[in-house]
Amino acid sequence: MYKRRMLAFNILRGLAAILLALAVAAIFIFLASDEPFEALKQLLVAPLVSFHGDSANFNPQSLYQILALMIPTMFTGLGVCVMFSADMFNLGGEGAVLAGGFVGALIGIYVPMPAGIHPVVSVLLGALIGGLITLIPALLRVRVGASEMVSSLMLNYVVLYVIMHFLNNVFADRSKGATQTFPFLETAKIPQMVSGGSRLTYGFIVGLVFVVIIAIFMYRTRWGYQVRMIGINPNFAKYSGMNVMSTLVLAQFIGGFLSGMGGAIEVLGRYNTFLWKELPGFGWTGITIAILARNNPAFVPFAAFFLAYLNRGCQLMSTHSDVPSEMISIIQASIFLFFAAEQFLAGARQKLVVKNTRDELAALEAETVQEGK
Repeated sequence: MYKRRMLAFNILRGLAAILLALAVAAIFIFLASDEPFEALKQLLVAPLVSFHGDSANFNPQSLYQILALMIPTMFTGLGVCVMFSADMFNLGGEGAVLAGGFVGALIGIYVPMPAGIHPVVSVLLGALIGGLITLIPALLRVRVGASEMVSSLMLNYVVLYVIMHFLNNVFADRSKGATQTFPFLETAKIPQMVSGGSRLTYGFIVGLVFVVIIAIFMYRTRWGYQVRMIGINPNFAKYSGMNVMSTLVLAQFIGGFLSGMGGAIEVLGRYNTFLWKELPGFGWTGITIAILARNNPAFVPFAAFFLAYLNRGCQLMSTHSDVPSEMISIIQASIFLFFAAEQFLAGARQKLVVKNTRDELAALEAETVQEGK
C-alpha cells in the first residue's frame, strides 16, 4: 500500500512540476510575444494537429517526427539513469554521443560489409567507444578521487576538438562546400520505418528493446541491485560485501555504451554523411529525461516523448509565431529546477508518510484486539 501511494505521489509530483514549468513558459510567451495565444497553440497543440483554416486534423507525419526525435534521447536518458543510479554525476554522455556517432560513421564509410551486418557492427563499435569515453572520469573518480562531474564536463570538449581535428584534416570530403565526411555506404544506413521524410528509423524499435533490457538489468539482476544500492547507501553496500569500485565502473561504462549507441544510430539513420561540428546536445537532454523518469528506465520513453513533443512544438512556434525556438531551453530548465528541488511538495510527502504510519498502527491495533478475542 505504501509503495503504491508513494508511486502515485511521485507521479503527481512530476505532473505538478511539468505544469509549473509550462506555466513559467507561458508567462515568458505572454511577455515576449504579440500573439501569445497563437504561440501557445503551436507549442501545445500543433505537434499532433494540423490547422487548415477553420479545420483541424490529426497529423501522422508530425507524430513520426516526434518519435524520430526521441531516438537518440531515449538512449542517452537510459545511460544517464544507469550512471545516476550509482550516485555518480557523470556528464560524459554528451561526448559519448558525439564519439559514437563519429566512429559509427567511419565504419559506415570505410569498412564494406553485407547490408544486414554493416549497421549492427557500426553501431556496436560506436557504442563501445562511447562506453570507453565515460569510463575515463569513472576511473579517475575510483583511482584518484577526482570529481567525475568536472572531469567528464571537460572531457566532452576534449572529445569534440579531437574529432574536429580528424574531421577537418583527415576525413573531410574536400569536394563539398561544408565540412563533412564522404557519404555512408548504402549497406551501413539504418532503414526508415515509414516514408515521407520523417526520419523515423528502426532505431526507435531498438531503443524500446533497450528500455526493456535496462529495466530488467536494474530491477531483476544482482548487478542492477548493486548499482542501485551503491547509489542509495554506499557504506551499506561496502559492508555488505559488494565490490563498490567495480560496480561504479560498470555503471558508467553501460551509460556511455548506451549514449554512444544512440549517437551512432542517429547519425546512420538521419544523415547521409557525418557533419556534426559541435556537441549535439542529446546528452544534456538525456539528463533532463533521467530526472523526469526519476532514474527509472521504464519511464524513459514517456519522458523522451514529452521533451520531443515540446521540441517539435517549439520548432512550430518559432516558424508560425514571433517566439524563438530557444523557449525549449527555458522549459527544460524549469522542469530541472522543480524536479531537483527536494522541498517541492515536501509537506504533502510528509503528510503521506504520517498517514501511512497511522494506518499501519491502526491495522496493527485491530489485529491485536482480534487476537485477544
